[in-house]
Amino acid sequence: MGHTWWGVLVTVGLLFVSNAFMTFAWYGHLKLKDMGVSANWPLYVVILFSWAIALFEYCFQVPANRIGFQGNGGPFTLMQLKVIQEVITLVVFTVFVTLFFKGESLHWNHFVAFALLIVAVYFAFLDA
Repeated sequence: MGHTWWGVLVTVGLLFVSNAFMTFAWYGHLKLKDMGVSANWPLYVVILFSWAIALFEYCFQVPANRIGFQGNGGPFTLMQLKVIQEVITLVVFTVFVTLFFKGESLHWNHFVAFALLIVAVYFAFLDA
């Protein structure tokens, strides 16, 4: 496997892990409240709890960007990294919501939005 493919796989893998932590930091407290775990926590405790989880997000996001950025020998431009990260964020979020929030469901408009994001990735990778 060539260096470029290795950089792609490592970058995308780190972005997936990073986004799993970030999704839980941003939305996990809502599920914990539903489960009764954090129902009586004051808002500042919820914020600190989420912030502590977000620290782990940074432990994966920063290396993903360092490894993936062309300026450091990686395979992606900054714009490409950002578009990839946003698509991964929505994939991780969709899986998270589907698994943990049973009242939420996907509708046709969500699939259209995802298709448009795929188009965005295509355009982000065009040579201008």
